[in-house]
Amino acid sequence: MSTSRALKALLLVVGLGSSSGCVRSYASAPPLAFQDLDYASPGSKTPWPVKRMALPKTAATYGMTRVPEVAFVELPAAPGARTVVLIHGLGSYLKFWQAQIDTLSRAGYHVVAVDLPGYGKSDKPGSFPYTMEAMADAVRELTQGLGVEHPILVGHSMGGQTALSYAIRYPDEPAALVLVSPAGFEKFSPKEKAWFTRVMSTELIKSAPEYGIWGSVRQANFQHWRPELEWLIEERVRLAKSPEFDAYAYANVRSVTGLAHDDFVRDNLHRITAPAVIIFGESDRLIPNPFMHGGFPRDIFEYGHARIAGSKLVGLEGCGHTVQLDCPAPFNAALEAFLGTVPMSRPVAPPPSVEPEAPPKAPPTPPQVPGPVDAVPPATPDRQGPPAPVLPLAP
Repeated sequence: MSTSRALKALLLVVGLGSSSGCVRSYASAPPLAFQDLDYASPGSKTPWPVKRMALPKTAATYGMTRVPEVAFVELPAAPGARTVVLIHGLGSYLKFWQAQIDTLSRAGYHVVAVDLPGYGKSDKPGSFPYTMEAMADAVRELTQGLGVEHPILVGHSMGGQTALSYAIRYPDEPAALVLVSPAGFEKFSPKEKAWFTRVMSTELIKSAPEYGIWGSVRQANFQHWRPELEWLIEERVRLAKSPEFDAYAYANVRSVTGLAHDDFVRDNLHRITAPAVIIFGESDRLIPNPFMHGGFPRDIFEYGHARIAGSKLVGLEGCGHTVQLDCPAPFNAALEAFLGTVPMSRPVAPPPSVEPEAPPKAPPTPPQVPGPVDAVPPATPDRQGPPAPVLPLAP
């Protein structure tokens, strides 16, 4: 059995093992376009204002022929309020912060929740590199475009690694970091990186059956599954029927490569000068990677905590990887407690030894594997020109 088929089989076993009893099927539901995702307050169902911003500087940095746009929700606040930028994780979008957006706004913060390139309602250009450095540059251009000088970066999983890259390369800019079950601390060997490249393909993502999605979402991300979270399943199943799903799947594949090959973050944690907290679920089933490593989540997050000077570590008992949705009340309490300690101004940091304006190096381009990952991915309609082809590495 090939490694990709073996991974798929494991995902199906998770699905079968975790979906006890009858669950609702969305297989016959109509397709859902990414632009039609329901971005609204979970209680009142009041729509959040969705805006878009072009990223010409990011496009120039990475040699993109067309300027991409990112979608974001912005809830204004009183003059002088601190800005909190919410950065989602792999495969998700800004709605994964639905338990925090209104809470932070009511607490008086200027809230910005972003859909990273390739995700949610943002453009999904095939020519975007999908490295954490490129993601960080997109977030930085957005915050600068909004006139925010010192944002508080709140990143979950891949979004945490994005925030780390931002803070390492531009150390005097973030006011603080809230790293939520962050990627970027775990070490992957060259063989493990090669494994990621072999098994991840757009076909693997596109062919996931509904019962596998039920299991992987519930089992891998949550300890406290509730009926009100079923939108995670419904939207994933229905989005897979949309024409834009190929581009989204491709963004996921490239993002996994960017995550796995990003030793830059792990090797430069000591350069972070912003106040930081790491909030994680003690029962996280995704970190450490279950296919690669044994051990406990705390071991991984302790590694980052020990290397980020002055950081705080908060583990939430009985909570899973998507801790902000799994355990919203204790998570929000920990988040607001930390935000209350963030000083209104930061001392000027010493000049970084990493040149911030230099275009970061992209991770190795994945070698050719069977399936659509080798094909030129579809562009976002009317927004992105023909993407650059994926070139294989020499053996």
